[in-house]
Amino acid sequence: MINNFIDRMRLPFHKDKELRSALYHIFGFYPHRIHYYKLALMHKSVTKRNEKGKPLNNERLEFLGDAILDAIVGDIVYRHFEGKREGFLTSTRSKIVQRDTLNRLATEMGITQLIKAGKHTPSHNSYLGGNAFEALVGAMYLDRGYEACMRFMEKRILAQLINIDKVAYKEINFKSKLIEWCQKNKVLLDFKLIEQKKEGKNSPVFKYQVLVEGLEGGVGEGYSKKESQQIASKLTLQQLKRKPQFIDAVFAAKGDRTKMEEEPVLNVPDTEQKTDFIISQTQEEPVEVYTDTAVAKGRTTAAVEKEDEFDFSDIKATPKKISSEDIIAASMSEAYKD
Repeated sequence: MINNFIDRMRLPFHKDKELRSALYHIFGFYPHRIHYYKLALMHKSVTKRNEKGKPLNNERLEFLGDAILDAIVGDIVYRHFEGKREGFLTSTRSKIVQRDTLNRLATEMGITQLIKAGKHTPSHNSYLGGNAFEALVGAMYLDRGYEACMRFMEKRILAQLINIDKVAYKEINFKSKLIEWCQKNKVLLDFKLIEQKKEGKNSPVFKYQVLVEGLEGGVGEGYSKKESQQIASKLTLQQLKRKPQFIDAVFAAKGDRTKMEEEPVLNVPDTEQKTDFIISQTQEEPVEVYTDTAVAKGRTTAAVEKEDEFDFSDIKATPKKISSEDIIAASMSEAYKD
């Protein structure tokens, strides 16, 4: 309190009093070594260099702040959730320090308005605020030390801006988000079980890997299939966001697959009816077709003709002699018929 009072009295005499005042409203104290904070708010797109020609931006402070945040939030979560398992603690810490959370904090606290970026900075750079938040934590550590960072996170962030209990039990379905993204972009997605083992006596451990268009994505390990697939999905989403070469490879693989699916069949089926069952006629004389039953039964034409011939075996060359009485008797018999 006394230090803040003294710093407030000195404020009008500083050239950068507007920045110092803005940082006081963010952190709750006035910065001493202001150059760290100025550097933390400088995006790499500014392309400013020091006397030695090295670039001046917030990337190094961002690295430091990320490590400090992990340690501080891990400490707070460990003490707040007594008796909880390591997986739960890790998940809770990740939800607090993830980029989406830090981006929202940076917006709510007014940090994004203080960032210095070049004119050609991509408008879709959604990590600008979150990166600056981490860099400011790094600057605070160098300026005021670890305890000041701890007080800031406990009293300002987790007491006023984040409900740690609500965050801990909030289910973020990364698998659902990944499936939705793949469906919208018509990308093939698969979850491959690469290992299943037992930890101790009764605790199964699953390890899953995400395959996007056959390309290897994130690998997740957990005490259930759901947990391991959630972790793998989260890591895959991070790859898709942070690694342009990975998403390029995914869409290249998709292009190759869809191109193969859309190629026409080279050997188009023939629609003409085959006539190879018809025997070609080579003889000059037409073949006679008989409908006689004898021919249908398999007997030859010659045999049928032989059967139809008259039998002259009983006809003799010498006629038989007939008497006049026989002629008269035959006539009388014909006359009295009926």
